[in-house]
Amino acid sequence: MKRLLLFISLITCFVSNAQTKITFNYDAAGNQTLRELCLSGCTAKMAKEIPKEIEAITDEDLQKFSPEDVISYYPNPVREELYLKWELKDGNSVSSIVVYGLNGQTLNTYHKTEKINTQNISFQSYPTGIYIVALIYTSGDQKTIKIIKQ
Repeated sequence: MKRLLLFISLITCFVSNAQTKITFNYDAAGNQTLRELCLSGCTAKMAKEIPKEIEAITDEDLQKFSPEDVISYYPNPVREELYLKWELKDGNSVSSIVVYGLNGQTLNTYHKTEKINTQNISFQSYPTGIYIVALIYTSGDQKTIKIIKQ
């Protein structure tokens, strides 16, 4: 019986050491560029793929927020700066943008956004965590976006 338990414990040690590994690569903006699953031979360093550098943000890079009002943002998760762009219908406009911490504390407010349709929000001074960006319309409505800071 003792030999059987010893044999089972040794097999368990060998099997647990041979686990599969998933490796991730990220670009400078914090976006995942490569995900690899390694089933065996994970000790050798895998060839790294050079991430594509973004020269200019295009509409394909932006994540669409809502079908009726087009609010786009990039990147999420963010490291340094969040880029917001909006096109609202029915003559509505964004009167202000507020950045909240997860505890509800107001961290920054951007006013006088009625005449523009883009805003860059700096996240450099914020610690890693989850933030809420609220776009407040002139009609009183509000749309919120959950942003992850890396």
